[in-house]
Amino acid sequence: MVMIGAVIALLGLLAIAMPAFTTNDTKNVAQLGDLKIQANEQTSHAIPPILSGAALIVGLVMVAGGLYQKR
Repeated sequence: MVMIGAVIALLGLLAIAMPAFTTNDTKNVAQLGDLKIQANEQTSHAIPPILSGAALIVGLVMVAGGLYQKR
């Protein structure tokens, strides 16, 4: 439980530090025999701050709960 909580907390912290990221998607536009015409499309993604904060809090609660159970 401590390890899973730590991973969730780190993901939340990373999402707070970098709230937006882009991905590239290659699509086939046309194909004529062996000739392919492709286009690269960039897509922007945003992570809501409330989700980032919630992940950080849940992760920290899981770490604290796991450490409390070990005692």
